[in-house]
Formats: sequence, structure tokens, C-alpha cells
Amino acid sequence: MRRPTFTVVVVAAVAAALTGCATGGAAPGASGTGAPVPELSPDQQVDIVFESYNLQQAGLWSDTINGLVADFEAQHPNIHVKAQPPQGSGTAGAGTASSVQTQMLAGSPPDVAQLTFDTLDFAVNELGAQSLDGLFGAEAVDATFSGEHPFHPRAATLGDWDGETYGIPYVFSTPTLFYNATALTKAGLPADADLSTWPKVAAAAKAVTAATGKPALSVSCSVKGGNWCMQALFRSAGGDVLSQDRKTIEFGEPGAVSAVTALRQMYDDGVLANLDSTTQYESFAKGDVAIQLQTSALQGMFMKSAATGGWDLRAAPMPAFEGHAAVPTNSGSALFTFSQDPAKQRASWEFIKFMTSDHAYTEISSKIGYLPLRPSLTEDPASLKEWADNNPLLAPNLGQLDTLEAWESYPGNSYVQADDILGQAVEDAVYYGKDPAATLQAAQQRVQELIQ
Repeated sequence: MRRPTFTVVVVAAVAAALTGCATGGAAPGASGTGAPVPELSPDQQVDIVFESYNLQQAGLWSDTINGLVADFEAQHPNIHVKAQPPQGSGTAGAGTASSVQTQMLAGSPPDVAQLTFDTLDFAVNELGAQSLDGLFGAEAVDATFSGEHPFHPRAATLGDWDGETYGIPYVFSTPTLFYNATALTKAGLPADADLSTWPKVAAAAKAVTAATGKPALSVSCSVKGGNWCMQALFRSAGGDVLSQDRKTIEFGEPGAVSAVTALRQMYDDGVLANLDSTTQYESFAKGDVAIQLQTSALQGMFMKSAATGGWDLRAAPMPAFEGHAAVPTNSGSALFTFSQDPAKQRASWEFIKFMTSDHAYTEISSKIGYLPLRPSLTEDPASLKEWADNNPLLAPNLGQLDTLEAWESYPGNSYVQADDILGQAVEDAVYYGKDPAATLQAAQQRVQELIQ
């Protein structure tokens, strides 16, 4: 049975357009016969390349991923995996897709690549990511999302395009409101203060700012690199970045503008700190900022900082705007295959299934801190129950899966530039005195011209 989707995507003439695309990708899902790719024989030796941006991060990230690769090879002694970070100087986001593109032009793309969700359109329509339904059959893909601990239904569709699955969602987080309860109590607020709406967050931040003499709040969405999270604020205020038919940019419309205007007001009131993305999380970890909307992937770092600094770290769901429900979006990535060789395609599929299995999420969640996309693992004593019971900060992040909406990818080849234009517009409107409506409308027009 086909998995549900919560947006409808219309793509015209994709197969014809892809055949001769300039990036060198093949038509998605073209296994050549229409039949599922054959299984490997037990003694059939296959080498594949796995590219993951988590391997750029030393310590727990790379150690965990390399450990899973070793576990996979132990279970599949005939499949040999070369694990590598993105090639070149790129980082997570645009760098992941550009690395695949560069290698594809050279004739040797990775067989499996971890790509962020903002590259979904580009990965399918330009890079030629393979349709997993087309290669292995929709029933096999559906079975991967099922099992004793099934994928959350809202997570399972995030790698879908035009009714088919191209990427298996892998690791991601949602926007979480972390706060320093010790700082709040020193400012005369309860440690469990109600921070469910932005006006309530602003009021709490004013109290802490009055007590400390410095801005108490930072919002990672409000600076470049935070557009995945800014999309959540837009939708939570009744706006969006893109129309459902994917033809019209919408972040200059009233709903999105109202979200930026609310941030601007908090900055004008002296409670929102103007900090770049790195300084934001560093300042919160040091206790200089008391409240921060941030990716939940930093929870582990914040827990260590709180323990070292002797302050009480707590977490709440992303706040809502008055009159609207909060609509979280996801950060993170899915696993795609770019293999053209049937044996490598089958080996890639076995690897993708393993890296999104119960065992993999037990390792990834407990060691790195990413959200387990198979949520019932947190109720299994043999898996993540003890970890979840000892991590109450997980609850807001896990709960937001139920209302999750996808991080939208822009159409065409200029998705990176589109993100930069929006990010700069948000910064200018929030921190540098520009009129929010005029600034976002001008940015909307520029991006609209890019996607025509």
C-alpha cells in the first residue's frame, strides 16, 4: 500500500528532461528492464562508496558511522564499503550535492550519498538519483519502512518525489526551544515557565534581560544557514516559501512577513541577540544566552555544558504564534543511490536498509543524539528505552514528529542562491533596520526570477 504524503508534487516531463541533463545523471529509476534489480549471490563480491557529511565531524559522529559500516560489512562479507566525507571544501547542505555533482561529472559518483533535504529537487531532477521504487519495487520499499519498529509516517515520505521514493530518510532534527531554567529562576520566573507561544517567550526573555543586562534570546532560524528552521516559523505564522505547485515563491507574503516582523520586534525590544550561527550555540552553552531555538541535534553538547556549568537545561517544543499552531519542519538528510551497475545498486540498497534499521537508529540516537525515526525504539528495553528514559529533553523533539512538515527544496539549479537571498533578507529585516515587508518582497521577486 502506498505510503501517505502530505504535499502533492507535480513534475512535468521529468524523465525526458533528465536523459540528457548537463550534470551527467541518468533517468531516475532506470534499471533497464522494469524488473527489480537481482539479488546478489552469497559469494558475489561488490565494492561501493558511501559519502556522508557526518564523517566530516570527528569524535562521536564519525566513530558511530564508521562503527555501523563495520557492523554492516560483518553481516555482509561480500559487500565492501568505502566510507568518505564529501569531497572538496563543501559542508552539510549545498556542499553535499555539489560533491556528488563533481564526482558525477568525473564519471565516478558515490554509490550511496547522504544529501540534505533542501537538495531533493536537484538530486532527483539534475543529479539523477535513482528511484528506489523503480529499482526494487514499491513493496520492498514499503517493507523497509515497516517492521517491528516502523518509521514515523511523517518521516517516511520526506524522500518521496512525484509519488515514488528516491531517498530513505536517515537523520534529522526539529527546532527545539532549549532554555536555562537556572537563569529563569534568578530572574523571578518559574523553572517550568510556559514558553508555548512567542509572546510568552518574549516576556520571559525580557525578564531575564532585565536581570542580566544582555539579550537573553537567540533564534538560529534568523541567520544564514537557518532557513530550514525559518520555514517552520513561516508556516507557523500562516506563510510558506513555495506554492504547492512549486512555481511561485511565497516568502514575501503576509504570513511569512509577520514571522520576521515578530523577530524584528524582539530585537528592537533588546531581548534578541544578533549573533551568527556558531556564536549562537556557543553563547547558549556558556550560559550567556538563556533561551535558544536551535536544532535538537545540539542537545548532547548542551547537556555537557549544563553539567559542567552547573545550570539546569530544559527543552520545550517550538513556540507558536498567537492564533496559529506551531508547524515544525525537519533538518537533516536522506540516503540516495546513484549507482548504474545492478550489482552496486543491490549492494547499495542493502546498505541503505541497514543504515536505517533498528540497530542503526539505536546506535545513532544513543551515541550522536539524532531523533530516532523509528519512534517505538524508545519503548523497547533492548534498544532505546533506557536512553529515552534518561533523556527527558527528547520528548519535545519526538513529539513534534506528529505535526512535522517537510523542509522544502527550491526548484532548479539555483537553490543555494535562493537560500542565500532569503537568509540575507531575514538578517537585514531582523537586525539591520530594513523594512520586513519590502525586504522580503524584493527577495521573493529575485528568487522567483531564478526559478523561472
